[in-house]
Amino acid sequence: MLKAFFLSFIISVSLTPAVRRLAHRYGWLAYPVKDRWHEKATALYGGMAIFIGFGLPLMGQIDWIGWGRFIIAGGRPLGIAETVLMAAAMMFALGLVDDFRRIRPHTKLVGQILAAGVVTALGYRLHWFNSLTLDTMVSLIWLVGITNAFNLLDNMDGLCAGIACISALCMAYLLYPSTPLAAYCAMMMAGALVGFLIYNFNPASIFMGDCGSLTIGFALALLAMACAGADQSALVQISVPILLVLVAIFDTTLVTFIRLLSGRKPSMGGKDHTSHRLILMGFSERGAVLLLYGLGAMAGVAAVFVNQSDRFTIPAVIIPIVVAAVLMGIYLAQLRVYPEKEFGLLRGKTYTPILLELTHKRQIVLVILDFGLAAFVYYLSWRLRFDETDFPYYFNSFLNSLPVVIGCNVGAFYICGVYRGIWRHISAADAFVFIKAATLAALFSVGAVTFLFRFTDFSKGIFVIDWILTIGFLLATRGSFRFFGDSINRRTLCGRQVLIYGAGRGGEILLRELLNNHQLQLKPIGFIDDDPLKNGRRLQGFPVLGGFSDMADVLQRQQPDGILIAIQDWRADRLDAVKSLCRRHRLFLYRFSVHLDPIEIDQI
Repeated sequence: MLKAFFLSFIISVSLTPAVRRLAHRYGWLAYPVKDRWHEKATALYGGMAIFIGFGLPLMGQIDWIGWGRFIIAGGRPLGIAETVLMAAAMMFALGLVDDFRRIRPHTKLVGQILAAGVVTALGYRLHWFNSLTLDTMVSLIWLVGITNAFNLLDNMDGLCAGIACISALCMAYLLYPSTPLAAYCAMMMAGALVGFLIYNFNPASIFMGDCGSLTIGFALALLAMACAGADQSALVQISVPILLVLVAIFDTTLVTFIRLLSGRKPSMGGKDHTSHRLILMGFSERGAVLLLYGLGAMAGVAAVFVNQSDRFTIPAVIIPIVVAAVLMGIYLAQLRVYPEKEFGLLRGKTYTPILLELTHKRQIVLVILDFGLAAFVYYLSWRLRFDETDFPYYFNSFLNSLPVVIGCNVGAFYICGVYRGIWRHISAADAFVFIKAATLAALFSVGAVTFLFRFTDFSKGIFVIDWILTIGFLLATRGSFRFFGDSINRRTLCGRQVLIYGAGRGGEILLRELLNNHQLQLKPIGFIDDDPLKNGRRLQGFPVLGGFSDMADVLQRQQPDGILIAIQDWRADRLDAVKSLCRRHRLFLYRFSVHLDPIEIDQI
């Protein structure tokens, strides 16, 4: 397979510069527009190099005699290599016409449906349903949907090509034992994408265009269908293809959902994709793309694990990924991307910030989330208590008690006030609430199981493990809200750089205010404190750089714009010395204080 990879890589890496030169010669350039991310004219049609780099070696794997018999007399069904090449050629032609002529979205959709119809007519299906009619319809939707998902994913330098390459490599690993020829197809696709990615990674000198993204999306959708055959369990058949292209599915779902809520057409372009929202959080363009690469690789590894695990272990992998995806979607949806006037009901005269309304009602989402987490934690407790040999024997006991335990957990959470917290400001007091709620849930569960099932075929260790995991998951899910908010605040912080004098309680309060109040336009870079025990330590992630005796050296190294004093009781001579340093280095000097101003109330 490595030969197939390197052959495609050499062809692609050699052809891409040639296509780029042709694009500049004939004016095939993408110019900056309002709803696109790039800021300079960039060569188009890099998909030509990808298609040739992938298709040319693939032609050597095709049974041309068998294909000829199929075309002339309708002989045996086409093999995977012939089908992938034919489907890729159809999508490449459609994308090339769209790149040159800008055909309408519904016309492009018709072409995709026709290509998907040809593939399913040749017998390639998802095998998700016993009904052939239903399975064929879902397979059509899958092929068209994943094709457009990768088309939408092509919104930032190197993103679509990199994610597709990771997916192709994972598919090659999964396909090689059962379908080596399909694995060769995936490796050829990966090689062509790596060769193109050298020129497409930030800063990109060429874009793939629709002739590239449609080709990639359709080919990977077809290969993903082959990764979970009809002989595998239903859970594997459904989860493996989805995990292999999870990043593309997540991005398309998020963008479509938010655009519909905002009264925008899903087909419209915009800077509202997952990658763009990560940049709003403070990531660099490369950082956002690399983070999505990492998420794609994790999903691919999960697909490999699920494919090779027993049916009792698979939920322990799938459920955390689903929860993480839901939470990430909630976080990213809260970022303001559109102008305020574009938030509105589809049929309303007044504009309402719908996404903010949904955010305020996040407790409903958390109840639903806890419903799933309670089930997952209880399942994981059984799997940790019993190995794969014993668990099938106790599976009915687990299944019968599952609804009872879920009800006990959610009820205990409600009684203890878990849903009354403001998770953006989670504290140690909330952690105590979580411990109390998990303890009450464990007591409820043990009591209910004892009453209903007489504790037959149960183990006390299960509920101990469930108690520990419940506390951990409550802290993780709720704490993620604060982590997300703090991460955005720190990454997007900008303005004049300042040192904070005082790493005590006052300095901590001042730091929190600077992080949360961006209108101040002040960016802390560290602390100064006279306590030698604090020197070299960190407060809320910011270093204590030294004491008063080190200030001259610190100012020389850090080059701040000003100093903020967070100490209330100071000697006059020390304050005068700091003023002198600020005059010498031309720094501004502010003193932070918290005080209450009385307001006069008129007497009636």
